[in-house]
Amino acid sequence: MSEDDDNIQRMTENYREILVAMGEDPQREGLIDTPKRAAKALHFITGGYRQNLADLINDAVFTSDTDEMVIVSNIEMYSLCEHHMLPFIGKCHVAYIPQGKVIGLSKIARIVDYFARRLQIQEVLTKQIASCVNDSIDACGVGVVIEAQHMCMMMRGVQKQNSVMTTSCMLGSFRAQPQTREEFLRLL
Repeated sequence: MSEDDDNIQRMTENYREILVAMGEDPQREGLIDTPKRAAKALHFITGGYRQNLADLINDAVFTSDTDEMVIVSNIEMYSLCEHHMLPFIGKCHVAYIPQGKVIGLSKIARIVDYFARRLQIQEVLTKQIASCVNDSIDACGVGVVIEAQHMCMMMRGVQKQNSVMTTSCMLGSFRAQPQTREEFLRLL
């Protein structure tokens, strides 16, 4: 049995116990396979823990004389709040100003997923993405904005259905030069 299979089996047993603790019967028709399905879903959603960043980027960094802002916007993302293990779902916008190197377009979305697919808080997620892009290509500057709705705020607690949390991280020229930051935010 692989480590992944072993982990899924352990999570399946724990989900079964959670159903019992909730007052449910895990043997009733609609729930018989639920613990295993839930375990597989959680395993997939937290796949960032089992990825290797170097393999993910896979040498998709290229020499370029481009020195204008590159923006990838509306990258769909989801994560799990580390406080309640409930989803937060939204969009991530990433911009950078190259300094001799660019990164493959799909790699930016993969970097977002790499950090989002684990237990997170949005503030840290935003900074991790910006730092990773910056470290990967030694950019002149990087800006990341995430807008997300948090189920922990919508489904429980204050139950505010239309709330959106926005976080940003500005590095290099995006932090030091207000006009660069303003251009990025205006283009969003």
